[in-house]
Amino acid sequence: MSWLSLKVSPCATHHLDASGEPAYAARFDTVQKFHAPGLAPVRHQEYAWHIDASSNAAYGSRFLNTFGFYEGLAAVVAREGWLHIRPDGSKAYPRAYDWCGNFQEKRCPVRDSGGHYFHITAKGKDAYPERWRYAGDYRDSIAVVQRGDGLSTHITLDGALLHGRWFIDLDVFHKGYARARDDAGWMHLNTDGQPAYRRRFSMLEPFYNGQARVERFDGALEVIDENGTCVTELRPARRSEFSSLSEDMVGFWKTQTIAAAVALGVIETLPATALQVAEACRLNASGAERLMRALCELNIAWQEPTGWALTPRGEFLRASHSLTLADAAIEYAGPLSELWKALPNALSLNAAWSAPDIFGDVARDQSRLSGHHRMLRSYARHDYAQVCNALDLRGDERVIDAGGGLGVLAQLILDANPAATITVLERPEVVAIAPQDTPLRWVSGNLFDEWKLEADAVVLSRVLHDWDDREALTILSRARSSLTVGGRVFIIEMLAGEEEAAGALCDLHLLVATGGRERSQEHFEVLLSKAGFKLESVRKLPTLPSVLVGVAV
Repeated sequence: MSWLSLKVSPCATHHLDASGEPAYAARFDTVQKFHAPGLAPVRHQEYAWHIDASSNAAYGSRFLNTFGFYEGLAAVVAREGWLHIRPDGSKAYPRAYDWCGNFQEKRCPVRDSGGHYFHITAKGKDAYPERWRYAGDYRDSIAVVQRGDGLSTHITLDGALLHGRWFIDLDVFHKGYARARDDAGWMHLNTDGQPAYRRRFSMLEPFYNGQARVERFDGALEVIDENGTCVTELRPARRSEFSSLSEDMVGFWKTQTIAAAVALGVIETLPATALQVAEACRLNASGAERLMRALCELNIAWQEPTGWALTPRGEFLRASHSLTLADAAIEYAGPLSELWKALPNALSLNAAWSAPDIFGDVARDQSRLSGHHRMLRSYARHDYAQVCNALDLRGDERVIDAGGGLGVLAQLILDANPAATITVLERPEVVAIAPQDTPLRWVSGNLFDEWKLEADAVVLSRVLHDWDDREALTILSRARSSLTVGGRVFIIEMLAGEEEAAGALCDLHLLVATGGRERSQEHFEVLLSKAGFKLESVRKLPTLPSVLVGVAV
């Protein structure tokens, strides 16, 4: 009886022959498919092994789990860990891993005890020295790997980067194209790592005979060709552009609803019934119920049998949350919304418009001062966790965190580099409310005046985007004056894309709020050069910001 004709039975306890009859009398707890050289994984009670077409054990060893043979080797789970065996049950190599995949093209992905992925050869040797956050199977001599920041790329059999482009998600190549996702959505890539077309989709399939099924962001299904052109529409849009645009235009409904829930104290009363909310917050019963239903639509609260409770998303609006957005809700619905009314004037040839003095306005309002900087502190705590690794400091540097707010990033840098000296340069009113019970050094000053500080490194985290080019250049020049040749400036900003619109709304917000702007890598490179720096590298982070490293020349 040939193993090629055997199939797994519906109950998965044995195999069936070509006529649908049991291929043998034995029964197991589970069986899997046969693979060359004619062996199938089976499991009975706490043991696992491989059998031949007659249900005979292929070897005397027993394992915790077994898988199919690929390229002559099978992954097994032994007591010492995961590894591969030959058809006679002998180990293919001595080392064990935390996990093993299957061999494809004489390479297999494995994970070590440190959680790092890489590929090994059939002899258990490392295929290359790099370690990844994840690594997939090879197909046509190319595999997908993911680095620590969550971005993925393609590598060749020797571990070299195929094209050097990184994506949010990525697939292996199929018929010359790979599915890939960037900030704008999904598309197909060619082997150079370049998009095959400009369009982006919410979902897509690999190309099949030159065409692929895709889903647009409005819910429509299309078949496209390799140029991204619609060949035929399989399903019309599930929502109209009219409705979508209308949703965008009433976005302020959400802003004002969230702010009202915070300002009225509703968030702090939950969990509670609508009646309890009304009594605690001095609302009419109808108003409390209507507000709670609106918060439910926004996925901020949900209704339980005993009343209303905050969702995990809604918990961020609690004042006590370490990443509280309660202050942000008040700012966005109030002062910051007012600034947006000046957008037409800010964009027009209107000589009368000038950027507001938002930092001065905040400084003059003591109650707003604390809330504004608590808001900035929450964003810093959320976005800066990975910054220290990207800085790659020696460990004993003198660092100036210019415009460092309440010192969140400065403290993270100090925690990672206890031997370093960290100075936070900030406006006097910010220094006055900053925590003083830390080893951080606080200096009051104006970023545009002479700093009178010496350092080995300067950090400018979300500072330059608050200013136009002339003012940004002044700040960079002050940073250069504090450094000797070879000193470094670390600019932490969200980079504006040259070919995509991500961050464009934030760019407009900066315009109306501060007169600043988001900038591209090339834009920053020009400013750095004018200030006496050379752009050394750009380090991407898992969250929005990137770290641009400039070296003083």
